[in-house]
Amino acid sequence: MESESYESYTDKTRVYDLKPLRTLKPVFPSGNHQAPPPFVCSPPFGPFPPGFSPFYPFTSSQPHTHQNTSSQPSLVTPLRSFRSPNNNNDDADPEEGCSTPKKRKIPKKRTPEKKNVNFESGITAAERENGNRKLVKSVLTRYEALRRRFSQLEDAREAVSGINKRADLKAGSTCMSRGVRTNAKKRPGVVPGVEIGDVFFFRFEMCLVGLHSPSMAGIDYLAVDEETTIATSVVSSGYYDNEEGDPDVLVYTGQGGGGNADKEKQTSDQKMERGNLALEKSLVRNSPVRVIRGLKEASQGGNKIYVYDGLYEVKESWMEKGKSGHNTFKYKLVRAPGQPPAFATWVAIQKWKAGLREGLILADLTSGVESIGVSLVNEVDEENGPGYFTYSTKVTYSESFNLTQPSLGCDCLSSSCRPGNLNCHCIRRNGGDYPYCGNGVLVSRKGMVYECSPSCPCSSCKNKVTQMGIKLKLEVFKTGNRGWGLRSWDPIRAGSFICIYAGEAKEKDQTIESDDYAFDTTRVYTSFRWNYEHGLADEVDSEEVSEEPEMPLPLVISAKNVGNVGRFMNHSCSPNVFWQPVSYESNGQLCLHVAFFAVSHIPPMTELTYDYGVTQPSEAQNGNALHGMRKCFCGSEYCRGSFG
Repeated sequence: MESESYESYTDKTRVYDLKPLRTLKPVFPSGNHQAPPPFVCSPPFGPFPPGFSPFYPFTSSQPHTHQNTSSQPSLVTPLRSFRSPNNNNDDADPEEGCSTPKKRKIPKKRTPEKKNVNFESGITAAERENGNRKLVKSVLTRYEALRRRFSQLEDAREAVSGINKRADLKAGSTCMSRGVRTNAKKRPGVVPGVEIGDVFFFRFEMCLVGLHSPSMAGIDYLAVDEETTIATSVVSSGYYDNEEGDPDVLVYTGQGGGGNADKEKQTSDQKMERGNLALEKSLVRNSPVRVIRGLKEASQGGNKIYVYDGLYEVKESWMEKGKSGHNTFKYKLVRAPGQPPAFATWVAIQKWKAGLREGLILADLTSGVESIGVSLVNEVDEENGPGYFTYSTKVTYSESFNLTQPSLGCDCLSSSCRPGNLNCHCIRRNGGDYPYCGNGVLVSRKGMVYECSPSCPCSSCKNKVTQMGIKLKLEVFKTGNRGWGLRSWDPIRAGSFICIYAGEAKEKDQTIESDDYAFDTTRVYTSFRWNYEHGLADEVDSEEVSEEPEMPLPLVISAKNVGNVGRFMNHSCSPNVFWQPVSYESNGQLCLHVAFFAVSHIPPMTELTYDYGVTQPSEAQNGNALHGMRKCFCGSEYCRGSFG
């Protein structure tokens, strides 16, 4: 047995005069010369006659074990609990704190996993208790980077064993145990650093930033004194329950009863306890409750995502019969006034998809070139649209542009390439792994991502993400002070592909000054950390991969006359999009592309921006800058004041 400390322990040698188990003669407590009791045969879980009690393991797993009410001492000493002290919330009650939902198991003796004991989260004890916006974003970025890496590893295992474990739970429990979290101090009301409208793709993300602690339960609550608990947050599992469909009103169903009251699996009446009692107390005390809306999103394959909708007040409660015939509690929550829209935006988007978009100029400015139409909208002034250009989804190379590097695709004859198969030329160039998770999310920034080419025989390969076109419902819109911009009706997950920068590829010395739609790969871009931490993933012996782009030759793509939606993305000194070089074989040569991916989760209707970079000092001194320095209007807290 592992040497662990327990709160309760019974020294069996003080109760009985123990003998070796090999004896053939029944052994009873010393001094007791009465006749031995008759042999008793009882079911494993009772009932048991007086003087007897069940033995392990039947004592710990059944709630209906018969209790020994006899005054005689039991012949079996109860075993101590096998549950380890909960230092890292790894085995916490899912309704009480952040944890990985799992069954209770008796721990087996095993060799401890290799952990990087030298890993430092960089987050102080005070920051773990109380966060800020920068820290919240950092925690979410680090968690998501780790989740993508674990997902990549699970995809590789699935290709061999057919089993894929939950990478989000593993990443979450790792971050919790290593201190990569903030706002651990539970509180009602506003959570420092979490903003209304923030989206979450996994429940664990809300745990790590202190928005909602339980990893499963829908109601989180806090004890304000010895007798009173109040609700701090609720997660709504549906779209909206009230028939009116008011985005500022939520009719929330209580918890308990063996299941969700909206499903027929409920087996009993709900009770006024725990989360239900906390909501009732919040009603009496007029205490605000954070509301997180759970939504099934079509753009994410029907998977549920979560949007923080701000503070609500519990205005009313009642009891009614659920679909299963059992009593359920209902709570009417009304959104506090004066808060920015969040869930209301999602409701409006559903109407837009039905063709009711205000300010619409064109339903699809691509004229069918993209598989998903791109809307053109102006709600600011009377301008009817941007200047004329030819819409294209490709990068075209002029005759003078010399693609000197030969390139070969793979010859995998199966339906797709296999991660770890170094015989696959494309996999080998990516270091032996898919550069993407199974859902097409980029795992890590690299100097270059190599995709399988259209001519590769792997027909259903997952390594052709940027070649499959736009998968989001995008909108070109008129901004207040930056011309035309780009945003999405759909939420965008961190690492998701958005679009490429299409246009005419030119040599550096062929560029034309005053080209406002030229993307220059030779510019200096602000560096930032996006990839997972090897120490956090226990890959202490792995080599760090550079995140800086590595272009084999200078490349400028002009979208002035020919281009796609990428030409409408504005600059920001704190962008939510980054560019990644991507290449694949085309006619035996290396074809280069600039692809855009999401830095973090992006809520719907948030403008998409990237860093335009600045001209290299040597070129600026020689007068060869493509653009002069321009004033920046990004409005970021970290705005440099100019770009170009």
